[in-house]
Amino acid sequence: MSIVTKHSLIERNAFLLLVLSFIVVAIGGLVQIVPLFFLDNTIEKVDGMRPYSPLELEGRNIYIREGCYTCHSQMIRALRDEVDRYGHYSLAAESMYDHPFQWGSKRTGPDLARVGGRYSDDWHVAHMHNPRDLVPESVMPAYPWLAETPIGPNRIADVMRANRATGVPYTDEMIATAQADFRAQADPDNGDVEALLAHYPKAVARNFDGNPRITELDALIAYLQMLGTLVDFSTFEPDASR
Repeated sequence: MSIVTKHSLIERNAFLLLVLSFIVVAIGGLVQIVPLFFLDNTIEKVDGMRPYSPLELEGRNIYIREGCYTCHSQMIRALRDEVDRYGHYSLAAESMYDHPFQWGSKRTGPDLARVGGRYSDDWHVAHMHNPRDLVPESVMPAYPWLAETPIGPNRIADVMRANRATGVPYTDEMIATAQADFRAQADPDNGDVEALLAHYPKAVARNFDGNPRITELDALIAYLQMLGTLVDFSTFEPDASR
């Protein structure tokens, strides 16, 4: 019996085709799944990664609330045109503390994985007030109320506890000092910035929106200015053993 005849026999017998398809899929699944049982962690650890500071975490919640992820992704693929435009390709470790992750599904606007430090705080303030003042062809809606909405740290410790329940390594000390760290990052002249940086290295501490009150815009800009800044890609080398 030739190979063609055997193939025809399988195709004509629905039950045999189903059984053989199941066997092939099962083998493929085992090849992918079994090795994972021998790994402590599927995410390569990268120097510099840390949990979000209280103000950054609040800013991220605002980012999600306003639906920014529907038009902006945070995942740079390992393709030349992607890397040339946005910077080093995204690492899994950069999303290890994201619940949920912000990879996105489309790009009406540019990818934001490396937006931290790319624009000034004043640029972000103007962009949120009216995007078309800076990018005339932009279809992004304006968010002027963010600069007018005060925000406080009263609930941030509970938010951090909720994140810790999902595996984010917030310590008891981080949670205990959450309100002080929150205020210090947005108002460094009246806060303990050294304590903030001890908990959250590379955190940017300043009045982000120029408003004497701490606003939702302060939190959002603090989050945006952190994105892509924690890993030093000039010294990063992928783990060749993985």
